[in-house]
Amino acid sequence: MADEWKQKCDQLWQLRANGVPTPDRVDWKAVYEKKPLGRNLLKNPAPHGVSHGSPPPEREVTGIPPSPDQPPQFEPTGDFSGWSTSTEVLPYDTSGIPPGVVVCYLPQFRWFSMEQRIDLKAEGLWDELLDNFQPDIAVEDWYEESQLHASIYELNVKLLAADGQTVIKEHTCSPTENLENYSHNWKQVSHVFSGYGPGVRYICFRHKLKNKFMVEFFGTLATDSSVVVKATRSAS
Repeated sequence: MADEWKQKCDQLWQLRANGVPTPDRVDWKAVYEKKPLGRNLLKNPAPHGVSHGSPPPEREVTGIPPSPDQPPQFEPTGDFSGWSTSTEVLPYDTSGIPPGVVVCYLPQFRWFSMEQRIDLKAEGLWDELLDNFQPDIAVEDWYEESQLHASIYELNVKLLAADGQTVIKEHTCSPTENLENYSHNWKQVSHVFSGYGPGVRYICFRHKLKNKFMVEFFGTLATDSSVVVKATRSAS
């Protein structure tokens, strides 16, 4: 029976043809049921309820402060189940204000962070695959050109050891936006980890989106985040 489940996995992912180690001690029935290869291991990849397959929603700017009986909005709305979220309030930027000038409103910026930690063994991957074969790990994300600031998005992805702390490989991305020409589209961010070395057991995915409050709330969206472990590896 165990050989039958191993054969099913081999047919599904072409393991032997790709040179993937398939030891007998692995619970191949559990691997087949969890299907950890080739699928997105992030939960709830579109918490804002939008997709990069459609243009980002246009937001009407009213310039009207919220009514006194309605608390102001400082954080984005959405279903963030599966994500750990946090907010970092940034100091006001007064560098461009001449001495003696009184400003009624200044924009207040905040980083809104969303993080997930993936337990690769719990998802159905096995030691020999991770340590010896070291399959490619593809990361992808899409963020909105919100035009709020030159820096509106940051990505940090870490491959972690069994202790959940030791960083084996890390990828960071902090793009700078061109604010001279208006553009309101989705931007893609992607990276592939390959040949990262043995010992990877967790993946920590974290992205930060910059929001602005000035009279009313202006947010930056992200969607279709993904972390996919392939059944193949890049040529060394």
